[in-house]
Amino acid sequence: MRSPVVVMGVSGSGKSTVGAALAQRVRAPFADADDFHPPENIAKMSAGRALDDADRRPWLESIGQWLAQHADGGVVSCSALKHSYRDQLRAHAPSVFFVHLDGPIEVITRRQASRPGHFMPATLLQSQFDTLEPLGPDEAGGVVDVDQSVDAIVEQSVALLQENDQS
Repeated sequence: MRSPVVVMGVSGSGKSTVGAALAQRVRAPFADADDFHPPENIAKMSAGRALDDADRRPWLESIGQWLAQHADGGVVSCSALKHSYRDQLRAHAPSVFFVHLDGPIEVITRRQASRPGHFMPATLLQSQFDTLEPLGPDEAGGVVDVDQSVDAIVEQSVALLQENDQS
């Protein structure tokens, strides 16, 4: 792995679980973007209110700085739902590779229900799907279906990374 990786997707898609497993598999440092949220963002989401771009800007800057510090290989889980958010991350780490964990809302809802106590309420899931912009042709990355085991998701992610390293 020659570049940092962002495991992206909506809340409940498995970003943290897959990101940690992927980082372990490729022997790279891991960071969970949830840990970069300021207390105001967590309070807003816990109250059932979606973050806006102004809320996300400093959060994405912190994540981008982490990626820049791990430009030779690190894995971070981050929703990165909009192309503009990913642009902000790429401004810090131009070689970043995105692994988009994707699946239908029914599957994600079921997965989200299995993680009690998370600050992101299930009521905000539809807003995340509404915000999600697929990877563009100018973004290095690939899509992995979340409706399979974590091991299978990690295997597909590793294969995508190997393809990227060879190109």
